[in-house]
Amino acid sequence: MENILELQQVSKTFPKSDFTLDNVSFSLPYGAVLGFVGENGAGKTTTIGCILNTVMRDSGTVRLFGREMQDEDTDMREKIGVVYDGNNFPVYWTAQQLSKVMRGLYKNWDNALFGEYLKMFRLPAKQKIRHYSRGMTMKLAIAAALSHHPQLLILDEATGGLDPIMRDDMLDVFLDFVQEEDHSVLLSSHITSDLEKIADYICLIHEGKIMMTASRNDLVYNYAVMRCRESQFSALDPADIIAYRKRDFQIDVLVSDSRAMQRKYRDSVVDHVSVDEIMLLLVKGERV
Repeated sequence: MENILELQQVSKTFPKSDFTLDNVSFSLPYGAVLGFVGENGAGKTTTIGCILNTVMRDSGTVRLFGREMQDEDTDMREKIGVVYDGNNFPVYWTAQQLSKVMRGLYKNWDNALFGEYLKMFRLPAKQKIRHYSRGMTMKLAIAAALSHHPQLLILDEATGGLDPIMRDDMLDVFLDFVQEEDHSVLLSSHITSDLEKIADYICLIHEGKIMMTASRNDLVYNYAVMRCRESQFSALDPADIIAYRKRDFQIDVLVSDSRAMQRKYRDSVVDHVSVDEIMLLLVKGERV
């Protein structure tokens, strides 16, 4: 399947902060949602900056819609809807004023669609943004991102300020968006339960490095944690161990094929695993 977004060996070093984005590579197919997960400071926002050319990468390539985007490629930017974590618009504007500005920026700006989203999200059009709650400002940013008919949505912690009910509603909006086969979503989030609901693929970044990229189905149906005693752990084939973590009288072992492990190690307990637990084991666990 052709990819709407491809990153190959993307690197960026910030000498003052001693942070390096280290050879980041992943791809997002058309018609899919990729959940980009990692703790605060892991490199998610820097990676998004490299994709959008707001952060100048040191090396590597980023391809959008099959080609690299240059600063003058306004036609490509028209196809991308972006929502950042934080204030996306001047707080002294109203949603009505925002609409007028956006109409001048985007050829495909759809004022009627924007109005529909304002009603759906219960956002007052004439109220200044500074009087919105954090959740309301995020909903406004999502409405604006969707209202110029993009093909690719890039969302940086866009569900973080929403209550659980509105988050669930917003995830449905994203799922509706990717029903179009040429639409895709890159959703950066630390709320892994959201990603488990809608992501087709999950990419984990830690300290600027990609730790794992896998399909959600692979994580749900194949990845597992073996709960081992010390004697059981010492008998494991090192090739079967992705990462492990010692806990009191037990050792948790991350494996990638639960059925094979159940057949091979009949005395061990093999449990299905959440994205949170996979992340903890990969970040805090040890390698053989």
